[in-house]
Amino acid sequence: MNSSSFFLKSLLLLLLFQFACEPEEIDMEDENDKYRIMTLNPGHFHAALVQKTHMEGVDNQVHVFAPEGDDLELHMERIESFNTREDDPTNWDTEVYTGDDYLSRMLEEQPGNIMVTAGNNRKKADYIYQAVDEGINVLSDKPMAIDHEGWDKLEDAFKIAEQKNVLLYDIMTERHEVSSRLLRELIKDEGLFGELITGSDDEPAIYLESIHHLYKQVAGSTLRRPPWYFDIEQQGEGIVDVTVHLVDLTMWTAFPDQIISYEEDVQMLQAERWPTMVTREEFEQITGKPEFPDYLTDQLDEDGVLPYYSNGEIDYLLNGHHMRVMVQWDYEAPPGSDDRHFKKIRGTRSNLVVRQDEDQDFEATLYVEPADGVTMEEVKSELDNTIERLQVDYPGADYKETEYGLQLVIPDEFHYGHEAHFGMVAENFLQYLQEGALPDWEVPNMISKYYITTRAREMAKQD
Repeated sequence: MNSSSFFLKSLLLLLLFQFACEPEEIDMEDENDKYRIMTLNPGHFHAALVQKTHMEGVDNQVHVFAPEGDDLELHMERIESFNTREDDPTNWDTEVYTGDDYLSRMLEEQPGNIMVTAGNNRKKADYIYQAVDEGINVLSDKPMAIDHEGWDKLEDAFKIAEQKNVLLYDIMTERHEVSSRLLRELIKDEGLFGELITGSDDEPAIYLESIHHLYKQVAGSTLRRPPWYFDIEQQGEGIVDVTVHLVDLTMWTAFPDQIISYEEDVQMLQAERWPTMVTREEFEQITGKPEFPDYLTDQLDEDGVLPYYSNGEIDYLLNGHHMRVMVQWDYEAPPGSDDRHFKKIRGTRSNLVVRQDEDQDFEATLYVEPADGVTMEEVKSELDNTIERLQVDYPGADYKETEYGLQLVIPDEFHYGHEAHFGMVAENFLQYLQEGALPDWEVPNMISKYYITTRAREMAKQD
């Protein structure tokens, strides 16, 4: 064998050996399950609800990175309940890494291409920033920012996400509530609704109110909240939390598919915050912990009661129209009551009102009432035409006269329930990933709504 032949054979063997030993790269675009979830520090049950049902195109193996503790244990119990239920069980295979370096390990290993985060909000903006900077898509529970510093980082994160060609999206479940979707449709109906009025300080064009309760019974058991939930430096104040949904709805319903610039289209007017007082006994009822943790003791009043700033109201102009959103957290609902929402959107021909009280069996229910100078008969005539058009998407839709106005009656099959909305948001996100982009209005509107909530917090604390 001459030297050149020996050299060629040796080189061929070396190349074959190297090819056999190198790990096979997976082309995720060719895989049936090309999306792989990494769940980061799941401190809120919303993290689990993203996985309540299996999603086409998502790998069954999910990687969780988190510190040890109750939050992780509760998350794993919820995932296990999805896997073991009788009706349409899931098949999630969870790999868990625990340690204080959970974030750096996730960023280093990257066993997935989607990060889901829902929990302690103090570090969430930083989680998001670092994830997109490493080329990871992010599906985040609200709020993505709880103060102006977090908002600055979030705005930078969106710029980096665009540069890295990844998507960053927050979980806006209220858009999938049927009454919200109907509001969005009816506002477009000039014959029925007319145009959105300008409104005033006393009578805003849109008023949205959301009332919740800290102490709840779910399936006969107390809903356990982690102790950090009561620290506004970790959970965030009410004015930057639930209000995210409400501010989002003012944009999404009244100005559908329109870009909202916080610099040009938003004007902050006023904001206020007030506490719900939580005693040590009430804290124990909710958390199961007999004492306030050290990080809350400095916040207690002279009687040892915690002023929990979970309530807030924001007034602002959106495209020149007066908006007001209000969130309130009471300790416990009165007997027979529940969480409730109230929405009123004023048009030149009719007002659209959503009520969710005892008379509605605490089901969000949409009513149409005549605006000043418009008769009920005129509204009925237009609503007849509207109902006919709604039949395409909501077969069986109808309306009836009530003491509150003309009530839209939507078949039960379109009332999916709050938990199902998380899967719907996730499915939308997967579709956007497949298309390679969010709708052009989503990113500027996310930046604007978090500007409104975090700026409102600053304004309220100054008063």
